[in-house]
Amino acid sequence: MADMTTVRRAVLTLPAAPLGPDNPLPALRTLDGTPTVDARAAEGLPRDMARQLGYAPLRTVLPVPLRDGYGRERVDTEFDAIVVENDRLRATVLPGLGGRVHSLHHKPTGRELVHRNPVFQPAAFALNGAWFAGGIEWNIGATGHTTLSCAPLHAAIVPSPDGGEMLRLWEWERLRDLPFQVDLWLPEGSDFLHVGVRIRNPHERAVPVYWWSNTAVPEDRRILAPADEAWYHGYERGLRRVPVPRGEDGADHTYPEHGTLPADYFYDLADPQRRWIAAVDDGGAGLVQTSTDLPRGRKLFLWGSSRGGRRWQRWLTEPGAPGYAEIQAGLARTQLEHLKLEGGEEFSWLEAYGPLAAERGAVHGEDWAAARAEVERSLESALPRAAVDAAHEAWRDGPADAEPTTVLGAGSGWGALEVLCSGHELPGTPFPESTLGEEQKPWLELLRTGALPQPAGGDVPGPSLVADHWRDMLETAPAVPLTEYHLGLAQWRAGDLAQAVRSWERGLRQEGMRWALLYCLAVADRDRGHPARAAERYAEAFGALPADADEVVTAALGRETLTALLEAGRIAGARALRDGLPEAVRARGAFRLLEARLLLAEGRKAEARAVFDEGFEVADLREGAEILGEVWSLLTDEPLPDRYEFRMRP
Repeated sequence: MADMTTVRRAVLTLPAAPLGPDNPLPALRTLDGTPTVDARAAEGLPRDMARQLGYAPLRTVLPVPLRDGYGRERVDTEFDAIVVENDRLRATVLPGLGGRVHSLHHKPTGRELVHRNPVFQPAAFALNGAWFAGGIEWNIGATGHTTLSCAPLHAAIVPSPDGGEMLRLWEWERLRDLPFQVDLWLPEGSDFLHVGVRIRNPHERAVPVYWWSNTAVPEDRRILAPADEAWYHGYERGLRRVPVPRGEDGADHTYPEHGTLPADYFYDLADPQRRWIAAVDDGGAGLVQTSTDLPRGRKLFLWGSSRGGRRWQRWLTEPGAPGYAEIQAGLARTQLEHLKLEGGEEFSWLEAYGPLAAERGAVHGEDWAAARAEVERSLESALPRAAVDAAHEAWRDGPADAEPTTVLGAGSGWGALEVLCSGHELPGTPFPESTLGEEQKPWLELLRTGALPQPAGGDVPGPSLVADHWRDMLETAPAVPLTEYHLGLAQWRAGDLAQAVRSWERGLRQEGMRWALLYCLAVADRDRGHPARAAERYAEAFGALPADADEVVTAALGRETLTALLEAGRIAGARALRDGLPEAVRARGAFRLLEARLLLAEGRKAEARAVFDEGFEVADLREGAEILGEVWSLLTDEPLPDRYEFRMRP
């Protein structure tokens, strides 16, 4: 008799860089690192894809704060973990880090089925900054890695469809104001981790939805999916159809190690084809992911063999660690699309992850159709398609709505606030008032009294809310500077930029919040193409900081102000600001780069070169950033040193 599934708490110890504090500045800046494509310029796009490419893209990540306070120094750190286990598989989940499946261990073979990162190293890949590599992640919200990548989710034990135990993860996603849940269980005696996913729209209006489940696998694998063509997306931001397995250059891109540059391959799965993607090793063994039919997208992401791709691999883990690729599954054909979810409706589906044992000669042969057929045969033998559909129905018709029994972890209080505000009924995913915290208190008071209280931190405004119903409340609240600040953010997020500027300017006519309001106006000037005026506003905002402003605020505003002054050619002002910063701030990698740029602007090229020769690391360097190479090229004709090579384009 097979053992029943158990769900238990555990502790995972990893060398880890601390996350540090969130950025205290509101996330007003337009998203510039998110992959995009102009559907009008791309040829041969299916009509639904073209429509979804242009549906509801985000300008900013408001109201979510940026997470850029992490560094690169790692120390052994204990993480709360939850283990879901039967006699065949053991899944280790990190509820405090977006519900990431850190490890999926197959007991009979002793094999790790996913790429298990030996360290926790945040990097600026999520929409709001901090993200880390490895395992299986759940991405919701908008194109990119979720803002919840390094955030805690609610976690609890729930009865599974077969009467055992199931782990439920859930949270309120703030970019789209949607509740979601991820249920993980192992049917008795099963080799496959079952994952039930549900996204609900409790509103009357339609809402854009995005979901991709990303699995890191060792890159020395062959990636197979049931497709003869793929949509290729590189960092030049184009989108074109290419053959599978060999693209236009003749290279077989189903072997990630054969790629040159980082790239996405979105496989064009045909209906009524079963949905799956697999990664197999030299012997034909590996991991396969399959699902019910709703998630039609499957994707390979590879880092490639270029210097930039290899540098990123080392940046995200530790020296000597093996490289990885990602196999992914999502609701749309590509990650550049968003689907419409009507008011009161939901999306739900089931995914399954488990070992694959296929005939080596077939899956690594030149005959692509035969390789696919061998995976499909092996998968159907291990987990029939009908069994996946039946498991989804059994979960959706029963345990999906079951109330949690044993609470294992708490997420944020934002869901509780939304439930209080709008009275949503969400069986199975409770957001109790007990989860309300300090961040929600001002908004709870606005809800109950119609006015925002003065923040406890003096002139540091605190988190914002920007949804329409909160904007309506702010418009009728007493027009004090704090209200005008938050109202302007809501208007900015809604695209009403002129009205946002008027709200911030009204706030400036009164006492309080001066630096925060000036900062918002500076970003507005920069966004609208007025760099000189923006620089003046940034400098005025920095000068308005209280004398006792903490280092977090000083560093965040100082970095943006220095950048704006340099871009506007105000070199003397930039030098005065930089030299007046605390030594601990000036020593950070981002400020060392700014110092090199400032020295260059002052004509002190040798000293700027010395900054690079001494060495520095910009911990929150954005994915695809080319600033290091651009500055280096102004210093010398020598090749860019490997330590600064992060470019992802030719």
